[in-house]
Amino acid sequence: MPRFRAALRALSPLAALALLIPLAACAATPDEGARDGVAPDGTTRSAAAPGSGGFPYTVTNCGVTTTYKAPPRRAVAMNQHATELLLALGLGDRMAGTAYLDDAVLPAYRPAYDKIKVLAKEYPSKELLLGADPDFVYGGYSSAFDAAQGRDRAALGKSGINTRLSVEYCTPGPVRFEQLKTEITEVARTFGVPERGARLIEDEQRRIDAVTARVKDKARPNVFVYDSGEAAAFTSGGNGIGNEIVSLAGGRNVFADLKDTFGDVSWEKVIEREPDTVLIYDYGGTSVEAKKQRLVNDPALARVPAIRDRRFVVLPLSSAVLGVRVADAVTSLAGQLHPDAA
Repeated sequence: MPRFRAALRALSPLAALALLIPLAACAATPDEGARDGVAPDGTTRSAAAPGSGGFPYTVTNCGVTTTYKAPPRRAVAMNQHATELLLALGLGDRMAGTAYLDDAVLPAYRPAYDKIKVLAKEYPSKELLLGADPDFVYGGYSSAFDAAQGRDRAALGKSGINTRLSVEYCTPGPVRFEQLKTEITEVARTFGVPERGARLIEDEQRRIDAVTARVKDKARPNVFVYDSGEAAAFTSGGNGIGNEIVSLAGGRNVFADLKDTFGDVSWEKVIEREPDTVLIYDYGGTSVEAKKQRLVNDPALARVPAIRDRRFVVLPLSSAVLGVRVADAVTSLAGQLHPDAA
């Protein structure tokens, strides 16, 4: 995986809403040094004390406890799903910067996105990040908070900057729709717009429910997710939202037993599991067609049912992570796996 592969392996871990109520914006204060764990069900713990607009608000996210005295007003979002979630909540005017997108932002968010400063094509240096004067940094992947680059959460906290990491990378066990609800709820609550988060969740749930109702009686094809890889296959394991997307769309991930979000598996294992369909993640410099040809031209894979019969489906990588594209991904994938149920 050219962009995130090394970091993911090392660290393992719905429609846009109209901006209805302008909110007063003040800097948030980090609860430096406070640490706590993740609840047994994989959700983070949060609490709110009485106060103006529901603040102060205390939340524990991926082991870091933070008390917000007011909503962030200069947020920086790193990675596609973090950026798009803030935009879906109508928070573009609270963003001081964005960085590291895999894809074009969704058309509904483009006007707001175009007003936000892009700090770097990939991750910004610590100096560039600090130069944006953020009071909140939101990372979609663990690699956003790379300690070797000085961007770890503790270091940013010492600089007076609050942080959040997507719960996909700190949930013990499989990530499901419940974790998406947690992510949206807590981000919306942090910014003082809980009603927008509730509407976003309701929309995602409604759309997913419509799909699962259509495919519930369909035979579930065995799906091999091909992200990338030559000597080995880099695939979607059972712990990430990608596995849940396949399941909700009426498929079965052949590597659901891989206890990771992503991971390498041998080609021998792919052959052994005889997938009916290959789901290709589309991103980066290697085209979908090039990935198909890599599989089709490998003599060792010639008898794999999905490859022998050229059964390929495609999702953009930006849809296969914990963000506002989950319902889109489930809808698209279900239509490809079960075209007769569309």
